[in-house]
Amino acid sequence: MERPLVVGVDGSDPALRALDWAVDEAALHGLPLRIVHASTWEHYEPPESGPDAGEPPGEQVLAEAVAGAAVERARSRTADVEIGAEVLPEEAVDALLREAHYAYALVLGSRGRGEILGRLLGSVGVEVAARARCPVVVVRGDRAGLAGSHRSILLGVGEPTKSAEAVRFAFREAEARGCLLKAVRAWRCPAHERSDDPPLLATQAQSYHDKQAAEQLDAALAEAAAEHPAVTVRRTTVEGPAHKVLVHRAAAADLLVVGAGHRHGHFGLPLGRVAHSALCHADCPVAVVPEHT
Repeated sequence: MERPLVVGVDGSDPALRALDWAVDEAALHGLPLRIVHASTWEHYEPPESGPDAGEPPGEQVLAEAVAGAAVERARSRTADVEIGAEVLPEEAVDALLREAHYAYALVLGSRGRGEILGRLLGSVGVEVAARARCPVVVVRGDRAGLAGSHRSILLGVGEPTKSAEAVRFAFREAEARGCLLKAVRAWRCPAHERSDDPPLLATQAQSYHDKQAAEQLDAALAEAAAEHPAVTVRRTTVEGPAHKVLVHRAAAADLLVVGAGHRHGHFGLPLGRVAHSALCHADCPVAVVPEHT
């Protein structure tokens, strides 16, 4: 059975933007769309008594209304996608991580409900992106990035042996959209090579590290480029911190793709600096792709 694209909804404006993005993404890839809303009303709603005891609890009605409204919105956006929805009786993180085992990707809004979540990106998005077994797309950014008007995908390439899944995901996205793939590898001279070297030696060191980064970039892209010959790739090496380089360049992209080491155990390790900075500051949707080792 074809794996669905899964989008989490909670009725908030960021979640609705994520839903719209997910509908378009499902249509691009010809995937079914599964809409999920996590609600723990069964655990907290007190049993009712009296004349209205046969009526559904208020929290249940609200949860079903959120899911139903999401389905209506999705179907009004396109008739070309198979759409299903379910209210899951779990905490949001647990529900989404369970969905990740069977999904092509998870799509989430950039912020959840509540003042604290609004300031901190949303604990659900961060934790799910750190621990999910499938790519997680956090939909954020300006109108141009959300609308896909830049016609380009930005890929941050780390070590070749630790970037394979992110590279493959980025090539699939670029091919489905028929757009340019911008592959970037950031590099930095070691501190001892930057401090007291004469200008000539410093220039030679920079040239060496730039050449090494270019070779690593070519190695990381080689297999996927051969599998997707129709994708036009622009390769760039840049001196500087990767998290700053990618956030800056994301302003001219429709999607930023970064890799993340696979997290084990119930309490996943925090996201690395590159992925976390992208999720918090990029001006376009961000896909965090787990690298399974």
